[in-house]
Amino acid sequence: MKPSKRKTLEKRIAERIARKRSDVFLRRDFEDLGDYDQVGRALRRLAAKGRLVRIGYGLYARAAVSPFSGKIVPARPLPALAREALKRLNVETAPSEFERAYGEGRTTQVPTGRMIAVKGRISRKIGHDGKFAVFERTSRPRAS
Repeated sequence: MKPSKRKTLEKRIAERIARKRSDVFLRRDFEDLGDYDQVGRALRRLAAKGRLVRIGYGLYARAAVSPFSGKIVPARPLPALAREALKRLNVETAPSEFERAYGEGRTTQVPTGRMIAVKGRISRKIGHDGKFAVFERTSRPRAS
């Protein structure tokens, strides 16, 4: 009997991730490859293998090995991933009050970047390993 030439869903998702330039992936990016549960299982397996890191509900990020601890961590810093994820979710972002104060010279406290100003409401947690982005509501126009 001949071996099957078909690729597994996990391999097809891994290939698509390798082709994409983005570092943030939504579960819906792969909905054309399989149903909701199948895609979820494949993404969990890729996360277990260290190819992806789960950063939120239906949100995954490209993974890398930390040179300090040897653990699997997101390939980019959390603030950058959170902003990219919000952009992919069609949520407008702006500089936070801390970033504006620092930019205007009202303070010398350097902002961490984990505080992200959003226009509208968001109830989603975005983070990894107990560290999460914090959202501040604003009505200012988009700046980033």
